[in-house]
Amino acid sequence: MSTLDGTVAAPDTAPSSALPLASRQDGTYPRPQMLRSRWADLDGTWSFRNDGDDPAWRGGFPDARDIVVPFPPESVASGIDEPGFHPVVWYSRGISRAELEAAGHGSAAPRLVLHFGAVDHRARVWIDGQFIGEHEGGHTPFSFDVTDALATDPDAVHTLVVRAEDDPHDLTQPRGKQDWHEDPHAIWYRRTTGIWQTVWLEAVPTVSIASLRWTNVDHATMRLTVRTTGERTGGERLRVEARWDDRDEHLATIETTLGTTGDEFEVVVPIARQSNGQAEDELHWTPEAPRLVDATVALLLPGTGQRPVSTAADAVATYFGIRTVGTDGGAFLLNGRRYDVRSVLNQGYWPESHIAAPSRAALRREVELIKDLGFNAARNHQKIEDPRFLYWADRLGILVWGEAPGAYAFSPRAVQRLVREWMDAVERDASHPSIVTWVPANESWGVQHIATDPAQQAYARALADVTRAIDPTRPVISNDGWEHTNSDILTIHDYEGDGQRLAATYADAAARTVLVDGIGPADRRILVGGAVDRGQPVMLTEFGGVNYQPGTQREDGWGYTSASDGDDWIARITALYDAIRASSFLAGSCYTQLTDTMQETNGLLNADRTPKVPIEQIRRAVTGR
Repeated sequence: MSTLDGTVAAPDTAPSSALPLASRQDGTYPRPQMLRSRWADLDGTWSFRNDGDDPAWRGGFPDARDIVVPFPPESVASGIDEPGFHPVVWYSRGISRAELEAAGHGSAAPRLVLHFGAVDHRARVWIDGQFIGEHEGGHTPFSFDVTDALATDPDAVHTLVVRAEDDPHDLTQPRGKQDWHEDPHAIWYRRTTGIWQTVWLEAVPTVSIASLRWTNVDHATMRLTVRTTGERTGGERLRVEARWDDRDEHLATIETTLGTTGDEFEVVVPIARQSNGQAEDELHWTPEAPRLVDATVALLLPGTGQRPVSTAADAVATYFGIRTVGTDGGAFLLNGRRYDVRSVLNQGYWPESHIAAPSRAALRREVELIKDLGFNAARNHQKIEDPRFLYWADRLGILVWGEAPGAYAFSPRAVQRLVREWMDAVERDASHPSIVTWVPANESWGVQHIATDPAQQAYARALADVTRAIDPTRPVISNDGWEHTNSDILTIHDYEGDGQRLAATYADAAARTVLVDGIGPADRRILVGGAVDRGQPVMLTEFGGVNYQPGTQREDGWGYTSASDGDDWIARITALYDAIRASSFLAGSCYTQLTDTMQETNGLLNADRTPKVPIEQIRRAVTGR
């Protein structure tokens, strides 16, 4: 990696671009922090087979059924609706000349890149029978340069084939809440196999921007890491322009020459207006004021004559939020100030489409509902969420706990798989200002004997530390719920249903000492493996889960406690929140859960996202006002 000193560019070097403002998009583009103006959406009707595993299908297959991508075949929305086991599935669709043109393919952008948002769990890809590549990891994106595979007759319809392998009984796979039983049981849900996020095609220049990442250095400085692809000739320059669109205010222009070797570069972007401490809060990002800064990042080729550079070889629209997060004095800090985290557990699961959102609008609505209910944060549980959810969290303003989907086995293979997929997830999402905490493990899943096994303790410590190595700017929770090793926040799961008893457990400093140093809820120690209490913030990150089913009753529906009617339900939730509000040390909380999810009927909302009682009553219980 090269670290570059930025210099202010002359105004006449600005590249022309028709890029939209990244922070004002409609939430359609699959990679919202790296926006190009043209792309081809390949979602929709594909051909599908799950009745065998024939190598001849690599070139396409006859007698297939239709499936609607990106919905998993287990779901109603896919048109397949077969919730059983699907160890291998096949997909196929044509790519037409019109789609290549829609992607922007032409002389100015000769390379074609095929993107997959997520395919669970292992994907192999062919075009016209030619092997393109493969990827393992069911929750992270991948892409292939498919220019050569599509370079034949421009009028031809090319056949794209995807084979997805997802062993439902392989517990070394990071799977989150996907059940390994045929039917959902306890806290696990229907599986998701194959494609479950958008597939798209876009054209890029021969030398282009492959990825970028924003990092908050402090209240007045951002660091941009840019990765390029393609063979550079030397002399290329990188130009970064930042503007606060809300006030039509120019914030920074940086232009610098790239090194002659390497493909990853860092640029420091100082925001001069933030050097005035009396005005710095005006631009800070918070849930209450989610201010975003738009930026254009352009890769410029060497010019000739009097002009130092030519027009842009490549340009993308992006955005960032200026905010810092941390912990100190037993508190969670946002922009250096104590912030009370009021979160809700979000499974990100819909009845008709499972972990794939039923529509792009549904991702926005999810964030809106979280805010309407009185929460300022969401713990995205056991799922690496679609980036468009994070876009709306950034734009509308909620804090997000970024959490890894757990594996259930502890073995070298399980360790390798989760670490690799988790590192990719952190890298993908690190630029989102809404994400304020990383959670690589939950309730000792995959480290069932962490209380006594030094190897599992070492794994938990290493997983937390590698997260810090990739991103040192956010707190890391080593094992959400209990049995912490090297956690920056001590989180506890406690489903006590009586408000008075809950209040006693979390009352004051003396209660904190008893809780942290002893055996906690669920008969689990809070600290293991030689970990000590360093005065970290303590948060109650799962509680509540009160079952209430207005209308139709599920025979298998359950919660941790149950209410007899709507009034009783609200009274129970209010009593639990009164206990939390009375605590002298809790730095935050997370209610279980946002929606009913299959047999778990303990949501604040029904599975269809309608409130169980008037939403104002729920908000009053949550906020106390």
